[in-house]
Amino acid sequence: MGHGHHHHYLPEAPPKPWFPWLVPLIFLANTALFVYTMYLNDCPNSSSPPVHCLFTHHLHRFSFEPLSQNPLLGPRVDALRKMGALDTDLILEKHQGWRLVSCIFLHAGLIHLLLNMFSLLVTGVRLEREFGFLRIGLVYVLSGFGGSLASVMRMKGSAQHQVSVGASGALFGLLGSMLSELLINWSIYTNKKK
Repeated sequence: MGHGHHHHYLPEAPPKPWFPWLVPLIFLANTALFVYTMYLNDCPNSSSPPVHCLFTHHLHRFSFEPLSQNPLLGPRVDALRKMGALDTDLILEKHQGWRLVSCIFLHAGLIHLLLNMFSLLVTGVRLEREFGFLRIGLVYVLSGFGGSLASVMRMKGSAQHQVSVGASGALFGLLGSMLSELLINWSIYTNKKK
């Protein structure tokens, strides 16, 4: 079989990029959950006394709470709590630990959602293409979970009753992994040049 040895001089094919489906799925899930939260919130029919909901004319039961209630164009706190927002009391006293994860997929308002989803698509798609869905999914959920835990620790001491939502922890995780990937690759590139 001596004639086969010449083939290893051929350059290796670059690794095939992964097809990103998880990040778009997270995007869709976050967006769908926000729409559902607004549906549950049902501003025109649930506020007593009635408040002046925003864009009721076009959005009907999906209309936003007044800006004085929620400056981010979104639902009331109790709608978010129903959907699984991070509520320290419910986690510590009612043992609803699942809220540490469910809150990652909820958003306080349209502005919050748009900002987070923009950064998710910009960083997430690129990372998933490079590293595949499994690693990115793990980073996303674990960072989000870590962010939630940090929030609980921070809120535990505070007197006022707060609720926290959002994928920011998860997104910081993705940004962090992107940064570390750049740094690691940088050192590989510079070593190759020598």
